[in-house]
Amino acid sequence: LLSLHIGIATAQPVCATSRASTSRLQDAMAQNRFIAYQPTQLKVINARPTQASRESIAEDLRVLRPTFDALITYGSHSGGEFIADVAASLKYKAVIIGIWNIRDSQEVANAVASWRRNPALVVGVSFGNETVLGKREDYASLAALLKNFRTKYPDIPVATTEPFHLWTDKGSLPVLKQMDFMLANVHPIFQPWFKEKGDDVAAQFVVNVGRDLTAKFCGPVLIKETGIPTAPAENGFSAKRQASFYKELQMRLPPTRKLAFAYFSAFDAPWRVSDAHPTGGFHPEEAHFGLYSEDRKPKQALAIIPALTAK
Repeated sequence: LLSLHIGIATAQPVCATSRASTSRLQDAMAQNRFIAYQPTQLKVINARPTQASRESIAEDLRVLRPTFDALITYGSHSGGEFIADVAASLKYKAVIIGIWNIRDSQEVANAVASWRRNPALVVGVSFGNETVLGKREDYASLAALLKNFRTKYPDIPVATTEPFHLWTDKGSLPVLKQMDFMLANVHPIFQPWFKEKGDDVAAQFVVNVGRDLTAKFCGPVLIKETGIPTAPAENGFSAKRQASFYKELQMRLPPTRKLAFAYFSAFDAPWRVSDAHPTGGFHPEEAHFGLYSEDRKPKQALAIIPALTAK
């Protein structure tokens, strides 16, 4: 599967300077099971988010807790700023707090406040999601914003998230130098060979990409998004294939302090069908990446993910 490796743009690994300690984050990567989570009540309709209540977030997290004990979130607004508080009450072990609009001072303040309320639980900050891919920032502006955040809050590890191929771009070096750890989205369904290959190949591709990224970056690498949606069926997606992919990935990529993956994502989000996609076009699969349905019913993949023994 050498053809499923990615190019490495630098001969030596990129290292951030004055890095915050990633020890607790790395412990969580090795010991806990992460899932990417957005509240089921939090939908973005015509660019306007709805509000998620603490009660609904608690209902979401109670469903997840027997199988997952660590969360990666996407935003600290519209109720998302209270996810860590609810997670703490349900004895989750780790949370990486997301900031969606990295230029929104209030959302940044919300995330920082959540970390300060839950210092034993929050192990890092995800400072934006696919902002370069979506052309909301370029590498230079993103690096500057990251540097400003790290200067103000040097004690919390921070990363931003982009698709893996952008981390192989030499232009990304200023951003990588401002990250304490790496978050990467690795979606085999967008590769040209996906429809012709099996789930074993898709899983090995994720493993290969992850290992290549650890050779490029000094810090720990957490694959934030990877998975196979359960629909549309006409595109070759199904609950059976989602379960098969995760079965393969679990075997091929056991978590370590250097490299781990998060399940993507917690719940289906039908509203994403009409949401703006950073690459343009119509992407119906975006609604169906959940391991649970929008009404919190488990899908077939849950049968092959072992329940947690330690509470």
